[in-house]
Parts: sequence; C-alpha cells; structure tokens
Amino acid sequence: MSQHKFKVGQEVSFSPAKLSMPASSRSYKIIRRLPCEGGEYTYRIKSAAELFERVARESEIVKYS
Repeated sequence: MSQHKFKVGQEVSFSPAKLSMPASSRSYKIIRRLPCEGGEYTYRIKSAAELFERVARESEIVKYS
C-alpha cells in the first residue's frame, strides 16, 4: 500500500461526503495522520472557523490552492 498523500501541518480543502456534517470552511489543516480504514487513509483535520476537529478520508481532501 502507498503512503499518506498529505503531511501534518499542510493546508487542504475539504469536501465531505454527502452523509456527513457540512463543512463550514474550505481551508483545513492536517492535525494528524490516522491509519488506513476501509482501504483508504484518514486524517484528523481542523478549521480555524470550527471549535472541533474532524476525521476525513483522503478522497475528501485536496491540496489547498
């Protein structure tokens, strides 16, 4: 299996799956890399606009531009 695509501290855009809580911001920071779940890496991410952290699948985030 390949390695994580994103690094801790990297800024990313988050597009959550339709069944999850809507995102309040486009810009999130990678807080922690998490293990692979269901064949996909996951990450703990945080937005300055939210008081809580989220868990995102690698397919839900892209490099922030």
